[in-house]
Amino acid sequence: MNAASFTIRSATAADAPQLAPLAGQLGYPSTTEQVAERLRKILEDAAHAILVAENKERRIVGYIEIFPFRTIGSEPRFEIASLVIDESCRSQGVGRLLMNHAENWARARGFKEMGLRSNVIRERAHQFYENLGYRVNKTQKSFRKPL
Repeated sequence: MNAASFTIRSATAADAPQLAPLAGQLGYPSTTEQVAERLRKILEDAAHAILVAENKERRIVGYIEIFPFRTIGSEPRFEIASLVIDESCRSQGVGRLLMNHAENWARARGFKEMGLRSNVIRERAHQFYENLGYRVNKTQKSFRKPL
């Protein structure tokens, strides 16, 4: 298959059962119920977008999630929260197709920059992003605290 074999559309609540296994492939094991609840809240925010790639059989083979990132210290940008392509469909142009749609989504809303974070162990992903024109602008640690 090639990228022309896939359709890009906005995610809907009904997509949760297909999105959950993809979240797991990205390294974030989630149940359908967890994804459904998260998705419900995200879909309430018109500025946040989740775009899915479907094959001709209407099976979701990947998704990209983007949201506006605004701080007083920098110009606003759209941030890629996640991008995952099903293991069986990688290297077929689906990731590039989703990235192009996400960038167009941001441009249409007046944004002039995209950003993303990628785990240091994802070397193949880093090369993919660099091939699309993304450049590393800093290295950082990620901190979390349970509340």
